[in-house]
Amino acid sequence: MFHPRFKGDHYDIGLKFGKTLKKKKVDFDQIIELDEFQREHGRKSQVILASVYPQVCSEIHGITDGLCYSYEKFASWLLCMGCCYEPKGCTTFCFNHKDTVFYGRNNDLPPFLKKTSQSILYEPKQGYSFIGNTCSIVNLEEGLNQKGLAVAMEFVVPKKIAPGINSVFLVRYLVEKCSSTREAIGALRSLPIASNCQIILADKTGDMAVAECTPDKNFIRKPVTGESFVVAANHFSSDEMQEHNASNWNIYSSDKRYQTAYNALKHINYVDGVEHAKNILNGKHGFMCQYQKKLNFETIWSSVFDITNNKIYRAEGTPSKTKYFEDKRTTF
Repeated sequence: MFHPRFKGDHYDIGLKFGKTLKKKKVDFDQIIELDEFQREHGRKSQVILASVYPQVCSEIHGITDGLCYSYEKFASWLLCMGCCYEPKGCTTFCFNHKDTVFYGRNNDLPPFLKKTSQSILYEPKQGYSFIGNTCSIVNLEEGLNQKGLAVAMEFVVPKKIAPGINSVFLVRYLVEKCSSTREAIGALRSLPIASNCQIILADKTGDMAVAECTPDKNFIRKPVTGESFVVAANHFSSDEMQEHNASNWNIYSSDKRYQTAYNALKHINYVDGVEHAKNILNGKHGFMCQYQKKLNFETIWSSVFDITNNKIYRAEGTPSKTKYFEDKRTTF
């Protein structure tokens, strides 16, 4: 996993990154393949992205200028992620314990993506500083910002794909522009969303939610009475959104992973919140990251955030086999 640090103007951040990729001779013509639907979706979504998030478009322009590559093709590729490509796994949860707010997530993907995974410290001239984790470029699967807002996404099989902002750009937008769960929910309600997804939110006050989103509707799921946690996997869990589930809840054992996390947070006594989150993600309370080798699918990193105390712990590999270390860059 790479650990770059980017600071300053968005265009300059992108230009620096693009030049680095060019120097490393990364050939995006060997990586980016778009069919006609994806090209059209990308073109229409670029217009929307530019209208709501011009800063990130400047960053993409910087990257493509540094690469000497087509902006339209590169941006379209980024905007198709999470909605036009193959399904992904992942399990995310947030919980309160002893007046402390915790977050845990396994990022489950084909293992070849280990080579491109990054944990990036962004200190943009415009926007909040944050640490964001991704297997891509520019967009994010999860992040924690200087205000103590954690944001993550979950892939959900789409019934409909429309021009708009995909889940990984939603994470980047919210972690860079929002200071609280309440503010992020307000932003989500105003943004055109491209495809089915879930956005998980938690802040230092203990306010947490799962936004179950489609292009036509979103539903905000909060902890139910008597519970102080939320869980999300790769299906909509609320009764409100069942008609929008396009899968049988079994994308890479989505329901099993959801139940493991739910039961561990609901029924198991524990003392240390960080260790409890690690044990859930490690599979000590049931199925979580124990994928069969033949699936060619595994947890490529695992994160635990102590949001209250601004601490990040990460295992860069399958957590049952890889030790967590504390990311000391959270000095923003």
